[in-house]
Amino acid sequence: METNPTILGPVNRRAFLRGAISITGLGLAIVTTPWGLEVLLAKDVESKGFRPVAWFFIREDGRAVILVNKSEMGQGVYTALPTIVAEELEVDLGQVTVRTAPADEAFKDPGFGMQMTGGSTSIRHMYPVLRFAAAQARQMLVEVGAKKLGAEPSVCYAKHGRVFAKGKDHGLSYGELVKDAAKRPLPSNPRIKDPQEFHYIGKPLKRFDTACKVDGKAQFGLDVFLPGILYASIARPPAFGAKLEKLDETRAKTILGVRQVHVLESGVGILADSLDSAWKGRSVLGVQWGKGVQADLDDALVERIFREDLQKNGVEVKHAGNVPKALDGAAKRLEASYFLPYLAHATLEPMNCVAYVQKHKVDVWVPTQNQTMSQAAAAEVAGVSPDNVFIHTTFLGGGFGRRAEVDFVKEAVGLSKASGKPVKLVWTREEDIAYDFFRPGNAARVIGGLDTQGNLVAWSHRMAVPSISSRWNPNDLKDGIDSSAIEGVENTFYSIPNLFVEYVRVDMPIPVGYWRSVGHSHNAFVVESFMDEMAYLAGRDPLEFRLALLKDNPRARRVLEALGEKAKWHEPAKEGRTKGLALHFSFGSFVGEVAEVSVDKETGIVRVHDVWAVVDCGPYVNPDIIEAQIQGGILMGLSAALFERVRFGGGGVESKNFDTYRLLRMPEAPSIEVQILNTNEPQGGIGEPGVPPIAPAVANGVFRAAGARVRTLPMTPKGVKEALGKA
Repeated sequence: METNPTILGPVNRRAFLRGAISITGLGLAIVTTPWGLEVLLAKDVESKGFRPVAWFFIREDGRAVILVNKSEMGQGVYTALPTIVAEELEVDLGQVTVRTAPADEAFKDPGFGMQMTGGSTSIRHMYPVLRFAAAQARQMLVEVGAKKLGAEPSVCYAKHGRVFAKGKDHGLSYGELVKDAAKRPLPSNPRIKDPQEFHYIGKPLKRFDTACKVDGKAQFGLDVFLPGILYASIARPPAFGAKLEKLDETRAKTILGVRQVHVLESGVGILADSLDSAWKGRSVLGVQWGKGVQADLDDALVERIFREDLQKNGVEVKHAGNVPKALDGAAKRLEASYFLPYLAHATLEPMNCVAYVQKHKVDVWVPTQNQTMSQAAAAEVAGVSPDNVFIHTTFLGGGFGRRAEVDFVKEAVGLSKASGKPVKLVWTREEDIAYDFFRPGNAARVIGGLDTQGNLVAWSHRMAVPSISSRWNPNDLKDGIDSSAIEGVENTFYSIPNLFVEYVRVDMPIPVGYWRSVGHSHNAFVVESFMDEMAYLAGRDPLEFRLALLKDNPRARRVLEALGEKAKWHEPAKEGRTKGLALHFSFGSFVGEVAEVSVDKETGIVRVHDVWAVVDCGPYVNPDIIEAQIQGGILMGLSAALFERVRFGGGGVESKNFDTYRLLRMPEAPSIEVQILNTNEPQGGIGEPGVPPIAPAVANGVFRAAGARVRTLPMTPKGVKEALGKA
């Protein structure tokens, strides 16, 4: 009976809001109130004026339908969310239908203030309220069922979407009860199931969206086609901020199938009958660009700017104790500088969007993490009200924060408006890398001090990092501090009596954005690398050194102790290998990782053979999804640690495709084992926390293997050999 839920495409907003989707059963709305999230009967939402973030129905055919405001980009929300509902409602998974909510004010995430998927928040935001709503519905159905069965509610129970009275085989289906249940008031204190009663939550269940992805029924952005559609490509400036100086369309229009050429803010668009024709038209387009805002920008200049900015005094972020005094009195002292490069998102599915601008209506089919900003951007470009923009969210072929941006949406809408036709814009891989909103680079200088017993008594941390918030949300820049740049440092979980953290904002024309785990992705490398350096300076085991700093954090201690046991830390590694470890807290979850590595001292090549990870994310829904997300995060973080770096030259990006922007390859992937701790700690996210610890774990393993302390990423053979020369 436990077949997969039904996963359908997005609901049409106009149809839904006008009531064309007729749900004559029991409807509940999860709404935002001044007191937080609450559940109302669907019929009461409009009259009370609250804003729903999700809708939950039980229809007369007994099916449970949840309308969710989240995008599915591989993180498993289309599996986890129906699991939560099915569990608490007491229905089989095959009785659940999941639909993507339309883009609308009604579906904003209360934590973000917009309809967006990111920050490892989907389950954290929806888990408690979905359970509560389902428990309310279950209790209402049991009460109605008890009355019809002539029994007391206390002796009735729900199972497999039916209500039974104890001692009786006959039960009533939910479909038979929903009409009467909808007339009852919502119970204010329904019984929430005890975890010991769970059938689904906490159990390994296969992904529900696997089948539709395998058989091709899942619709990604690239799968959208419309009658009469035109295909678009865009000629873009080679340097940041370069302006169009001269345009000659003549040769482009000689290409068979090229229909129109239009100038956009971001470049020159070519519209054609096929994508091939659009690309060919772009290749022969007569276009001349200016030099850009910083024509001499290259790798050397980028690194020089970071190094110079690191010498400046920053804005104070955190100040505990007296760091200068503690450092002056330290028995041992160490200073180290680190540099991490800009990174591209490199999603499997390049940016794409289908837009159709009509007289008073705009339809957009897009793999987006950000429905609110997509809707607003389309409305602005098309010159219509947001109420007349309909966002059809498809499956996402990777997001990682890149698809929270709306630049590609604006381009598709602009070209459709100019042509009066539906337009399908598809970026090439080269565009996707060169015109990204990159993970910011990072330069950091850390000074640490030890007392005579080898205890860490002082830590001074200065970081020079570009600001994401200055573009995304300037209001987040409090006292000149970008919260995403400092995360993972200012909220350290270690007990350090004297701590000073400062931030220097780096300003360059390189656009930056959110990249999986954001600031944690670079700050964890610096913190956990330097923590290892201090352990060796103290002559102590890196794991034991960290445990001594976690006396006030039992949760972190449990993770680290479990990691030591899981990875057999105190046992010798395999011949020719050594182990390095790192621990980090991000998005509400602790993740510790140990990497077993080998280093070829002749070539400088680092190989990661095995990785062990221990996770504490609090109560969880599906351990299979957690394991997959941690594995994916480790592989992404490992790719960044060993290979990835955006190269700059001529005022723009020189990295173009996977030949010049190197990614981890399948033969280079290590064996990964994941252990999930079963705890009652506050629920954390899981999509991003696997990324931050892997780079420092590998770097720390490299030091144990070769005595070379690598402080610059990626760990290229050249960089490792240089570090060996300094060892």
